[in-house]
Amino acid sequence: MNYFIVVKVVGILLILEAAFMVPAQLIAVYYNQSDKIAFLVSILIIAAIGFLMTRVKTSNKKIRTKEGLAIVAFGWALSAALGALPLVISGSVPSYIDAFFETVSGLTTTGATILDDIEALPRGILFWRSFTHWIGGMGILVFTVALLPIFGVGGFQIFKAESPGPVADKIVPRIKDTAKILYITYISLTGIEIILLTFGGMSLYDAALHTFGTVGTGGFSTRNASIGAFDSTYIHLVITVFMIISGANFSLYFALYKGKWRDVVKNEELRLYLLIIFVSTLLIGTNLYFTFFDRGGILFRDAFFQVGSIITTTGYTTVNFDQWPTFSKNILFILMFIGGSAGSTSGGMKIIRVLVLLKLIKREVAKIFHPRAIVPIRIQSKPLSGDATASISSFVVLYLTVFIVGTILISLEDIGLESAASSVAVTLGNVGPGFGFVGPTRTYSEFSNFSKMVLSALMLIGRLELFTIIALLAPKYWRNEN
Repeated sequence: MNYFIVVKVVGILLILEAAFMVPAQLIAVYYNQSDKIAFLVSILIIAAIGFLMTRVKTSNKKIRTKEGLAIVAFGWALSAALGALPLVISGSVPSYIDAFFETVSGLTTTGATILDDIEALPRGILFWRSFTHWIGGMGILVFTVALLPIFGVGGFQIFKAESPGPVADKIVPRIKDTAKILYITYISLTGIEIILLTFGGMSLYDAALHTFGTVGTGGFSTRNASIGAFDSTYIHLVITVFMIISGANFSLYFALYKGKWRDVVKNEELRLYLLIIFVSTLLIGTNLYFTFFDRGGILFRDAFFQVGSIITTTGYTTVNFDQWPTFSKNILFILMFIGGSAGSTSGGMKIIRVLVLLKLIKREVAKIFHPRAIVPIRIQSKPLSGDATASISSFVVLYLTVFIVGTILISLEDIGLESAASSVAVTLGNVGPGFGFVGPTRTYSEFSNFSKMVLSALMLIGRLELFTIIALLAPKYWRNEN
């Protein structure tokens, strides 16, 4: 392990984090609120630590898999640990563990909060909370990759370790150009949604912050009632559409730009993603209609919004879906595990893995009747390698194992199986709100410090795709790395 290059790159990451705090500092100064000093002090501390870390001398600037994994894991953890400083110094969140939980939730785009009165926070703090979604959504480390060549450091291993999904492919041959394309798409979607939300009557401030949470699939809002505070079908539909757009594979938008419409239309993952959204919305909307017998159009609108919010792991809410019928809640619970597409800002297990599992089941059924048949698993008409199939199967088993262990640990709170299971499902899947103890109208403030740290760890593990953390815990394999 080349510890020096790990320290150096994480130092660059911290300097970027300090720079990302500047807009929040400017907002705090503009509104002349109490958090302006907190941001100034935090920026200086984080920048100083990052600068000292970049001064580390190393002759070997090659980043192998193990260095990439270490940079990603320690980079996210340290960014969250130091990103919590403004919340503590300003007094917005007196407890450091609570502030750490809130910042981890922001950077991992989970959207789970310990704050009971969000609207009482200073505007700079509110901006920073939501902005962490935006910088964490595509991955601050992908942004770092685009800058690493300036420092003479290669970054594909970081990109592979951080990218959400089973396979991290370069869109174009140079990884720096891939990162740029991703961010051009990301920034473009951000700008378009802000404009559309302001047309719907939102202030520029609210439009920007809710866009950060939408495009980053995070879920922090400026209102206690989340998106439900805006009684506008237009605003609800705009946010729903952009959540779904952000939950799709971003490489598809580059394909559209290149005029490869047929490739996008035939994309199996995208088709399954949209099919799940359509069927889930139809089932929940129908269930709600026959349960409440009125407000038909509004019920289907709310069903569409919540399905889009949960499957993309954004976590915004328009209604208290914890009061919905059990049938509808069960569908949402399943969507919490599925998540969005690989190569998107969403969490969860990812649609591509579900697609492969369905094809595996289909193959096993076929082999009952034709035991000697060789039936390859194909994605986009290309056979999937045995290693890739095994990796996906292993990931699902590991994901469910972590879910079970996490549920057992949270059960120590004695809060009931539904609450314990959903709190783990929504933090591991980076969703945010769940059922019961962590329902849409509740917060995580009532959990013990132990449970908050467990849930924080689950958010990081979920964001880093499990294998990144597991690989770091198995150093004996590093010695044989090629």
